[in-house]
Amino acid sequence: MALSYKARKRWALIILLIGLPAYVVVAVNLVDQISRPSVLLELAVYVTLGVLWALPFRFIFRGIGQPDPESIPAPGTDQPD
Repeated sequence: MALSYKARKRWALIILLIGLPAYVVVAVNLVDQISRPSVLLELAVYVTLGVLWALPFRFIFRGIGQPDPESIPAPGTDQPD
């Protein structure tokens, strides 16, 4: 079942405003459970976790920055000035 553009835009906003901060808290607590790793290892863990959070949500974020495809007028129709 495909989500509409408006639904994907709303879900993207919810994910960024609620889900991402919650994920950051979980990631920091996860790394804190390890007894203070070296700076490079800690950086590698944060970079990996920073990329992994977005993978399940690719289909939601794809095309959100573009105009609504349903509101684009068809070629050859009169466009208001």
